[in-house]
Amino acid sequence: MSKLPTKAEILEWISDNPTLTSKRDIAKAFGIKGAARIDLKRILKELEAEGHLQKRQKTFRDPDKLPPVSVIQITEADSDGDLYARPMEWQGEGAEPRILMTLRASDPALGPGDRILGRLTEVKDEAHQYNAKLIRRIGTNPQRVLGVFRKSAEGGRILPIDKGDHKEWLVPAGATNGAKEGELVEAEQSGPKGRMGLPRARVVSRLGDPSAPKAVSLIAIHQHGIPDQFPDAVIAEADGKKPAVLTGREDMRDMPLVTIDPADARDHDDACWAHADDDPKNKGGYVIWVAIADVAHYVAPGSALDREARKRGNSSYFPDRVVPMLPDRLSGDLCSLHEGVPRACIAVRMQIDATGDKIGHRFVRGLMRSAASLNYQEVQRARDGEVNEKCAPLMAEVIDPLYEAYDLLVKARARRQPLDLDLPERKVELSDAGEVISVNFRDRLDAHKLIEEFMILANVAAAETLSAKKSPLLFRVHEEPSPEKLDALRETAQTSGLTLAKGQVLQTAHLNRLLAAAKDGDFAELINMATLRSMTQAYYSPANFGHFGLALRSYAHFTSPIRRYSDLIVHRALVSSHQWGDDGLGPQDAEDLDNTATHISDTERRSMMAERDTTDRYLAAFLSERVGNEFAGRISGVAKYGAFVRLDDTGADGLVPVRSLGNEFFHFDRDSGTLMGADSGFTLALGQKVTVKLTEAAPISGSVALELISVEGDEVPRSGRGGYRKSRGKGGGKRKLNRAKKKTAKVERKVSRTRRK
Repeated sequence: MSKLPTKAEILEWISDNPTLTSKRDIAKAFGIKGAARIDLKRILKELEAEGHLQKRQKTFRDPDKLPPVSVIQITEADSDGDLYARPMEWQGEGAEPRILMTLRASDPALGPGDRILGRLTEVKDEAHQYNAKLIRRIGTNPQRVLGVFRKSAEGGRILPIDKGDHKEWLVPAGATNGAKEGELVEAEQSGPKGRMGLPRARVVSRLGDPSAPKAVSLIAIHQHGIPDQFPDAVIAEADGKKPAVLTGREDMRDMPLVTIDPADARDHDDACWAHADDDPKNKGGYVIWVAIADVAHYVAPGSALDREARKRGNSSYFPDRVVPMLPDRLSGDLCSLHEGVPRACIAVRMQIDATGDKIGHRFVRGLMRSAASLNYQEVQRARDGEVNEKCAPLMAEVIDPLYEAYDLLVKARARRQPLDLDLPERKVELSDAGEVISVNFRDRLDAHKLIEEFMILANVAAAETLSAKKSPLLFRVHEEPSPEKLDALRETAQTSGLTLAKGQVLQTAHLNRLLAAAKDGDFAELINMATLRSMTQAYYSPANFGHFGLALRSYAHFTSPIRRYSDLIVHRALVSSHQWGDDGLGPQDAEDLDNTATHISDTERRSMMAERDTTDRYLAAFLSERVGNEFAGRISGVAKYGAFVRLDDTGADGLVPVRSLGNEFFHFDRDSGTLMGADSGFTLALGQKVTVKLTEAAPISGSVALELISVEGDEVPRSGRGGYRKSRGKGGGKRKLNRAKKKTAKVERKVSRTRRK
């Protein structure tokens, strides 16, 4: 063009070409060269001064429009499941535009708070002004902190409750959200990272008195980011569900299926029944039925319920509450196999022979009615001769046949040799007010083992069926221990006078022989713990790598779809592969199995950590009134900063800090799991019996500090400022120290060679 464009022409060009808005782009578009560029610059300056354009680095844009590539933050999901976002930077005078996310099947799951780089397209719609496609995720929510609020002159400070986190956060006066002194609050970072001084935060929610008993699990829920409130759309969808009818299902209502759960169970998702097989070809064999709540019927792929269930991954269980994967309308009602109520189920009929091996199975989609809701204790007592009124009419037809079938499975288990760890589970008992009444170890009854074996068999059947049908599914994978962890286990066994053979393909039977050799001895708990620590973490995967711990080639979780998303995926796969309906595995489910497997493996670990932290805090609260008392225990772990001791009566773990062991330097040997005094040769090792004094128990953080009193019955000798006396043997301490130094040098040489490779 020979003449300069008008202001209107420039604005129209910028509107039509939002990606070409630099002065150079505009000049090129209108053919402006040489000295005319000065006049163009003047016009752009005038448009900027008049508010029609805003200069952003070296480009110009309409301030009431967003650039085509912007950083946006997900804000909400509506009742249809559509995700909406807001711009992170908005300079316009009008209302902030609303952005609808357009997600592809390959995109990762996004949720409120996620920040992304998005490509925007302007649209004319009443509900939103832009569509956005994901380019890449650049971050999530700002860093969150859970802590106790303390007022100060500048506004306040937050003292984090996390163990080992001593960093305080500064809360400006206008960002306290009305928090009161000593209140438990959740806050998020409000300033840039890496700034000088204390990091800044703003209070986003107030959680009340941190010392209140029932705040313990709430702390863990918020600390680990477990979603504990269902969106309105999810609740509305769940509330709209109706009970399933018989159409298209096998009628199982006359089968005497029973549920057997803990006495305080909040949901019942599995029922079972067994009877002698009437097939003459299977003399002495049994038929075992396992029926599981048909969650897939109620939770359709891609629905609001499905997205929320996937987001949670699983239910999280605490001593005083449950954070469920599904709303109560499903988990506590329609999908719970309540006594005497017709309920939709997916069931498997399994035949086992007289040796306990499964010789056949088939799946059905049915409608069942539980004959009774029983608990482990009353079933076990009934089997042992103490029959109550509820169990009496069920003994001949239900309870006795269940145990008879279980006896056969025990034979098969003995041949299979799954890992046989003996690690009692702690149970924290609370009063109605949430205060700890007692800490006990759960009884391990045959009734527990019976249900466990039935569920394992059903899970194997699900994996085998779907593999045979070449259906996508999620396997439960447990790989064998790494060579390094096995070497550490061998070292521990040797120090205990036991042997784990080397130079052979590892099988669970080899580990079981080690555990059996240690049983009832002084090192039984140590060997069980060391064996557990040598194991890899189980996880979910679309690929089948087997289950080492259970000694199974193929294994999938099928039996708990109310509380595990993995099981819901398996149920959908069964529906699809049997062509039972249109509520099976959706195309997006199948395409996204890798991401789903990673995500739910992560949520499972998140729940485990939250549940463990809650138990630690309750144990610390229980022990806080016993500070100064002495306790018996065993060294359960050794680190360079001290030794961990597990107390015998409660199972609580406490730390004996290395600084409390005296003034001498303590050498930490990772391979042998020992701490050795450089001067005295005094050694602390895994498995040693000790007596300790409780010096501190902090309920808010869950930390327990201990002081060492005696080791293996010998009083710990002290000298001068808390130091230990030297060994009385001639040169004993020096010899031990020299051996330790040589071992350290050897390890360092190995590390050096490894790095060179």
